[in-house]
Amino acid sequence: MSVSVKTNQPALIALQNLNKTNDQLSETQNRINTGLKIAMAKDNASIYAIAQKQRASISSLSAVTDSLNRATSIADVASAAGQSISDILNTMRQKVVAAMDPSIDAVSRNLLDVDYKSLLRQVSQVIQNANFDGANILDGSLSPGIRFIADANATTFVTLSVQNMSLGGAIISMPATASITTVPYATSILARLDASIIQTNSALAKIGAQANQISAHNKFVGKLSDALNVGVGNLVDADMAAESARLQALQVQQQLGAQALSIANQAPQVILQLFK
Repeated sequence: MSVSVKTNQPALIALQNLNKTNDQLSETQNRINTGLKIAMAKDNASIYAIAQKQRASISSLSAVTDSLNRATSIADVASAAGQSISDILNTMRQKVVAAMDPSIDAVSRNLLDVDYKSLLRQVSQVIQNANFDGANILDGSLSPGIRFIADANATTFVTLSVQNMSLGGAIISMPATASITTVPYATSILARLDASIIQTNSALAKIGAQANQISAHNKFVGKLSDALNVGVGNLVDADMAAESARLQALQVQQQLGAQALSIANQAPQVILQLFK
């Protein structure tokens, strides 16, 4: 190899190696800072694209969770109201049976009728107040039911069916004007009341079954989101233990490279000895 003051090949090689080490050191430091081995598309275009697609699905699943949580809240409110209505109907039956007693006088029967009508009004009030975020599945306003998104693409749904408990309807058949001021009236009301109690309890069972289905699906969505997060982590997360070891090795290589470059830069000074 010729000795030249124009071209210092050892210094060029040392500089190339030092630059390579510096690039690797910068890459390792970025991984440690971000916790990611693939933080942008230039790190690995295909893996980055896959990870971004999965992140989009995870983000969409949060909307599914919000929708299912709203469904759970609506079902919980409706269930609580339905239980109150069931209790009121049981109390109403006591009043109706008492009014069927032929031994009581008209005054007592009228007092029972006042209590009975007050309970009817309570049923209506409970139904009117059984709403969450403007949704009420007990007053018949949302027939036949409410659908909630069940997947990240909003192509499948879970449904919370309406259980119309309005007075004079299919579930509670007694009208708001019903009276028990006579034995025949009370006898007629008792038959309707018994049927209404059965139908109300059946409606409550349907609400509970649908609420359980929604809750189970919500848990599945949560597990699916966790699994997708783990999958994305497997693709892009950095191994911090390995990066720590790599950082220390590269720091040593950087120091050695700087020393090698310094030595190579001093080589042309030997030429001065030739001209003394």
